[in-house]
Amino acid sequence: MSFYLPCPYCGPRPVDEYAYFGEVTHRPGPSPSMRELTDYVYFRDNVAGVQREWWQHRLGCGEWFLADRDTRTNEVLDVLLPSPERVREERLGSPPVGAEPMASEVT
Repeated sequence: MSFYLPCPYCGPRPVDEYAYFGEVTHRPGPSPSMRELTDYVYFRDNVAGVQREWWQHRLGCGEWFLADRDTRTNEVLDVLLPSPERVREERLGSPPVGAEPMASEVT
């Protein structure tokens, strides 16, 4: 099934122009157990409903973004740009207690 996905920069485009990078996951803490690491690498929720996903407009502007998509209907409910704070929170989880900010996060 084909559908249109709205790029935050280019507007609605056919989904064939994009690369799908999966649902947003949360990386385990700095010293994960083998079970936590295995779950992070190999298992996904695979919900029948709305999930937040990573996309890249590979045949357009090349930009990365997050989309909230209903997996049952392919309806895209929201598109978000990945700010440094959002990327850290959505992709990496919370920083360890006492961690120094990355150079790109210091203003």
